[in-house]
Amino acid sequence: MTIQLESGDRLKQILDRLVEMSKKDYYNPYQIFDWPESLPEHQYWMSPELMSVHGTEAAKDLTEEQLWAISRWESINFYSLNVDGIRELITEIINRIHTKEFEVSSEYFHHMVGEENEHMWFFATFCLKYGGKFYPDKGIKLSSDFTGPAAHFMVFARLLMFEEIVDFFNKKMGTDERLHPTIRQVNFIHHQDESRHVAFGRQICSLLHSQLRDTANAEELAEIERYLKLYLRKSIDSLVNPAVYRDAGIPEPYQFRNKVLADPAFKELEKRILKRSMSYLISEGILSDDELPAA
Repeated sequence: MTIQLESGDRLKQILDRLVEMSKKDYYNPYQIFDWPESLPEHQYWMSPELMSVHGTEAAKDLTEEQLWAISRWESINFYSLNVDGIRELITEIINRIHTKEFEVSSEYFHHMVGEENEHMWFFATFCLKYGGKFYPDKGIKLSSDFTGPAAHFMVFARLLMFEEIVDFFNKKMGTDERLHPTIRQVNFIHHQDESRHVAFGRQICSLLHSQLRDTANAEELAEIERYLKLYLRKSIDSLVNPAVYRDAGIPEPYQFRNKVLADPAFKELEKRILKRSMSYLISEGILSDDELPAA
């Protein structure tokens, strides 16, 4: 399947504009960051409102020192998830660059791959310098049997959802004066680049899904919706990592995680994280509603 340009070559116009923006906004990540030897432990490393425990019953008996520790390790978990997600993104884009189906997008793909490689570097640097490790993704591995146009759509839909979830955090933390300048800088810079990637992701997902509706039957479209909802559930649940609570010194971290996941306050955070994505997916007819599988 070759991507068919919209009326007036709209996709091509958008791609040309994004390429020019990438050129204009280019920075050298290996020179722009001034990495301090350490970050203060007695303050938040993540905006408190974005922490998994914010407003939950499980957090009521925690001291401020414990909350600081959770924020520290939760930030390392968040950046670790970014490294994993970016690795997948780069692999999938490279598999499609300069192929017949994605010829029109290939020049922008080069910019995306370059930018994402640099993002992976500075997130990895943060994890190793200030956490001494990455958290491995131990969530359920979602496999699929999608092929052809459906496989292309699923790749870009997953990447878009990943980027929009990440950007929800970046946008807040990039300007949060309570956070260390290095943390703000990492998030602010990533948000700037991701705004372009999200714009592209929405355009290509809308186009691919529109073409898919012309060839797929109702059963196939329902399976795509089921898979995407499972992916969203997995993505949200991966933000609540029992290893984070263990490293923060919380007793019985798995039980603590279950309490957080079941708490109405976390459910509200989940809705806020997914609000923009859900609005887009439903308006495009990709999802029929915003109900996700149970955690």
